[in-house]
Amino acid sequence: MSAESTLTPYLRSVLDGRWGPTRDVVRRQINDQALVPQSGLSLDDYRTRVLGQMKDMVPLGFPASGFRPEHGGTGDVGGAVTAIETLGYGDLSLMVKAGVQWGLFGGAIENLGTQEHHDTYVKGLIDLDVLGCFAMTETGHGSNVQQLETTATYLPETGEFEICSPTPGSRKDYIGGAAEHARFAAVFAQLVTGAPGEEPVSRGVHCFVVPIRDADGADMPGVTTSDCGYKGGLPGVDNGRILFDRVRIPRTNLLNRYADVAHDGTYSSPIESDNRRFFTMLGTLIRGRVTVGASAGAAGRLGLALAVKYALQRRQFQAPGGDTEMLLLDYRTHQRRLLPLVARAYAFAIAQNEVTAELHDMQTADPATVDPKELRRLETKAAAIKAGHTTLAQRAISEAREACGGAGYMSENLLPLLRGDIDVFTTFEGDNLVLTQLVAKEQLTAYADDVQGLDAVGWVRFVASMATSYALEKTAARQVVQTLLDDSDEDPENSALTHPGTQLRLLRNREDHLTRTAAARMRRAKEDDADALEVFTETQDHLIKVGESHIERIVLESFVEVIGRVEDRETRTVLKQVRNLFVYSLLEEDLGWFLMHRHVSVERAKAIRRGVNDLCGELRPYAHNLVDAFGVPDACFDIPMLRDEAFTG
Repeated sequence: MSAESTLTPYLRSVLDGRWGPTRDVVRRQINDQALVPQSGLSLDDYRTRVLGQMKDMVPLGFPASGFRPEHGGTGDVGGAVTAIETLGYGDLSLMVKAGVQWGLFGGAIENLGTQEHHDTYVKGLIDLDVLGCFAMTETGHGSNVQQLETTATYLPETGEFEICSPTPGSRKDYIGGAAEHARFAAVFAQLVTGAPGEEPVSRGVHCFVVPIRDADGADMPGVTTSDCGYKGGLPGVDNGRILFDRVRIPRTNLLNRYADVAHDGTYSSPIESDNRRFFTMLGTLIRGRVTVGASAGAAGRLGLALAVKYALQRRQFQAPGGDTEMLLLDYRTHQRRLLPLVARAYAFAIAQNEVTAELHDMQTADPATVDPKELRRLETKAAAIKAGHTTLAQRAISEAREACGGAGYMSENLLPLLRGDIDVFTTFEGDNLVLTQLVAKEQLTAYADDVQGLDAVGWVRFVASMATSYALEKTAARQVVQTLLDDSDEDPENSALTHPGTQLRLLRNREDHLTRTAAARMRRAKEDDADALEVFTETQDHLIKVGESHIERIVLESFVEVIGRVEDRETRTVLKQVRNLFVYSLLEEDLGWFLMHRHVSVERAKAIRRGVNDLCGELRPYAHNLVDAFGVPDACFDIPMLRDEAFTG
């Protein structure tokens, strides 16, 4: 194979996927306006800059893509997600600001509201005439959304809700847009109401549209906003805090797709179960989680592209008998540092494309035709890929920074700014540990509706009460994957490690083993003297391992399936090598587990370590193709450490 070929555009077409043209539109915007992270700007200047950049994006069309045509949009959910994802190649402040406005605030209006809300808000929020924020997280509650403390009490005598922050912990915290620009907030609060003659009771968390500022930017009566100030990154996002003191809003400001309150205070919902209603409402908002994972992946690929390009130019130490110093990427240690991460970036990008496509198909379909169990599976898959992709991005950017030495520590070369910006992605739109645990729970309970809303004790008792066998959920039927499994040797120890069937079987066997042993540990809660909470706490590390193994397995399945559809021979061959490096590096990192549980022998473990070295060497000639195929805009490479003069002085 020749590295100088059509390889790069073919690889890019695989990574770009279904919405490649949308990616190109955003790439041009990043290049035309140099939408890259900045240093040296004040918070005010940076925030003003980012808001102006958002306004420039409205004519591009993708802000309207996330909304149904009947609501005033163009109905291309996948295009909307992909556009914001591609902003991850530019300035993550812009990506987050756009995601909050069009994805989170807009998504709440679109998916939780009804026709009146769509008519009132959608056009304005697309055009930025209506600036909003997404007020869910509180000082005292982040991941545990069901226990939010903000209240929305219905007053039948006036036909209004009264929004209150009754405790210090109920302050809305870290809310993007709340410090300065947002005029409205999608506020998640405990709805309190009762039918005539009945004592008001809490109906659980619901979402309300609450005006927080007037046209001049002053806080509305009863609303107190404050500024989070400087953070670890994302200086262009005006994160703030909100307190509500008996703020009155009309009854119609309840986003009432799944529940409503009549004028007399009577509560009604098409979903009888409080837990099911709550999780149904949250399920409609998974677009934000999908977008966060996708954008983080783009930022991670940007970091790797910067580091690999630097390693292809920077020289250090003269080889024995040579006339020139060696390129950094010719050192095996440097290859090992970067190329396995490049392989993982490919695997997760492909899996992310699949999640985006599934989200698009589900959210553009007739809601009446959507299978709730399929939605539940998509929610779990979105959680899995978000956790895995953001963790990878954070690691990749940090490794890229270090791999570029002193140059990588200079703000002018973007990597320190990128590292600061990416850090929060592992904890917002779902803390990664919590999400990984959620993924494991779904594996253990086979998506049973009965477990939704159970606390840790209730969940452990549910698992303990199950039969000794359980139904481990697999991904949707993949004919190519099943064929590979059928064709591979049943014993991975005696089959070729480069065979995709063997690779799939190794990861599936690990996941099955971990899930079954976790279930066995949970069943201890059935014993008379067992403390269910103690059982749960003691097995949390095991649950995390189950979740991580599931994430890696479904990513490999996506990768295998996509490679099977690639027609160009050279591209397919290189992608197979990338897939092998992805798998070998995963196995190498977890060799202790595979050896301990006798899933591989000592000799095979040695072969895996050698294989990582060999694959790094085989992919070294294609390193520039692999990162060029990411499609990072040229504006991101216009930095001092990559300019020719940096290597000729």
